[in-house]
Amino acid sequence: MRSSSRTTQTDRAARRRVAGGAATAVLGLTMALGAGGAAPAAAAGSAGLSGVILGVGADETQRIVTWYSAADTPQQLQVAPTATLSDGQFPADAATFAATGGANIASSGGYNRHATITGLKENVAYSYRVGSEGDWSPTYTFKTRDFEGDYDFLFLGDPQIGSSGDAQKDGAGWADTLKVATEANPDAELLVSGGDHVESANDENQWKSFLAPDQLRQVPLAATIGNHDVGGKSYEQHHFTPNTDKSEAYYDKDAATRSGGDYWFIHKDVLFIDINSNAQSDTKDAQHVGYITDVIKKHGSEAKWKVLVYHHSIYSPASHSYDQGNKDRRKDFTTAFSDLGIDMVLQGHDHSYSRSYAIKNGQKADPEEQPGQAEVYPGPGGVIYVTANSASGSKYYDIKKPDGSGTGVQGNGPDPLNPDNFWFNSVENQEHVRSYVRVKVRSDKLVLENLRSGTCATPNPSVDNGNVPCSNPDKPVGSVVDKVTVHPYHGDGQSLQVNVPNAAPGEFGWTIDGYNGLVDLGTAKEQDGDHFEAAGKINPLLVTDSRRSLAPWSISADVSEFKDADKKFSGSYLGWKPYVLDAGAGATAADAVASGYDDQGTGLSVSRGLASAEQGHSRGGARLGADLDLKIPDSVAKGSYRATLTITALSS
Repeated sequence: MRSSSRTTQTDRAARRRVAGGAATAVLGLTMALGAGGAAPAAAAGSAGLSGVILGVGADETQRIVTWYSAADTPQQLQVAPTATLSDGQFPADAATFAATGGANIASSGGYNRHATITGLKENVAYSYRVGSEGDWSPTYTFKTRDFEGDYDFLFLGDPQIGSSGDAQKDGAGWADTLKVATEANPDAELLVSGGDHVESANDENQWKSFLAPDQLRQVPLAATIGNHDVGGKSYEQHHFTPNTDKSEAYYDKDAATRSGGDYWFIHKDVLFIDINSNAQSDTKDAQHVGYITDVIKKHGSEAKWKVLVYHHSIYSPASHSYDQGNKDRRKDFTTAFSDLGIDMVLQGHDHSYSRSYAIKNGQKADPEEQPGQAEVYPGPGGVIYVTANSASGSKYYDIKKPDGSGTGVQGNGPDPLNPDNFWFNSVENQEHVRSYVRVKVRSDKLVLENLRSGTCATPNPSVDNGNVPCSNPDKPVGSVVDKVTVHPYHGDGQSLQVNVPNAAPGEFGWTIDGYNGLVDLGTAKEQDGDHFEAAGKINPLLVTDSRRSLAPWSISADVSEFKDADKKFSGSYLGWKPYVLDAGAGATAADAVASGYDDQGTGLSVSRGLASAEQGHSRGGARLGADLDLKIPDSVAKGSYRATLTITALSS
């Protein structure tokens, strides 16, 4: 997008900087002549639009927005920097993205829509809305952060709205956790779910409670499909995910009524891979491993950390730790994850909290790692597995005791260092209190914390309904259940690290070379008995371009009428021949322009190029000049005429 402005510059030095737009200035010309010849405001609460949710895109420059509509009409997503809105109205140049989608299943009703926002810039607050002209949703906002460097994300286990028997209470607990977590972590850049968003896959009232919190329209959610989500299409109707493999195997050959798929995205220094763990068998698990392997092979080098997310925890502390499918996956998954360099696996399903020891190839990587150890060095192939407790309080599972099956790959025997825990878990916790996991992504470590988002008090639906007792009434909201710092493996050598900040963007600009005096063309001389001629040179221009973008630039000019009181003649009689005095910054002189007297043309009365440079030119400076050629008919009256040459610089 280009913009322009005009300013007047007379008898003094001129300096103009251009940043992605245009700048202008003027040169005075004199000559003596002897005798002879907007967008409308958003509609509040459109009845036809609902379920708006902000999702992750393929990387930090994208977001995917999904919503429902009552009618099958063409729709779009509109987005603009919040600072450009005026009284809630979107600017005329707001970006728009066409929505796609289709009819919902009959039990959901209506239609699902999604659109992908692309081209986001870092550190910008954006406003967006969905719908169509005259039928817009309310306006929502989100903010991007730096596209490089440290950040935090929040991992949230099993809201499972409706599982307590009271969807409204479950929704209140879920909303409170999101409020607590985002207020305590206002700069968190992602929400990551552990699956089981609702109790019944196609119950839109439960989905309505899940989608109610405003945070889901402000912070992008990376959704994970749970076993309670897979049994219908509502999950896919509400969550459109990037880079998704929807192979038939993930749907149990029932893609028409079930949700599924594996997907991945990159956010800054983390490659996230999210799989549909509901699709399970030896063949399907091999397909998951193949998908993960392919993604890491193609994109693993683009991030420092690899985080895998799926629903069915294979190292959890409660009843699901005894599920045969989860024990089988300790054999099917863990060696592959170690070989692929996965750093952390985030899981749900067991409605309790646990953090594993560093696990390599299905075994404890370091026999000396202590229970609850606060600093962990997994070494090559060591993976930390985390199971999140309920974020809504709708359902809690109590921790189970180890059995006599030993410490083999599929064993559930006791930890020799802490016999009350399973051998694979460093920390296990169940207090019947809502919690969430904060992960701090740093260049040299991952810091994982499990934090309480509630107490025994309402809203804590499972406790409120008398399903379970609260066992730890004294710990306040925000207190830490568990904290561990995971350090990367550096091999046998020494790793070196340096942080490189954003380079100064540089600038493009120009200035008059020396004093910006009048360009005196002298006294015109009569030629051939029918016209006058005068000549001169413009004050040279110095152009500098230090921008890293190496974007194209151009400088042009046009001249006003020549006037002396009420006498005047057209600027079309002025022509020029541009040239580059000192080369640099990719400068190339423009073509000569003849006086309109010679070719009955418009001369410099319309904008004409002086010099330009193409995309990718070298950085540096150039000195530009031009010879002026004025030819006028001898019918022009005697006088001392003056005109203004306006110079305009454009850059992308």
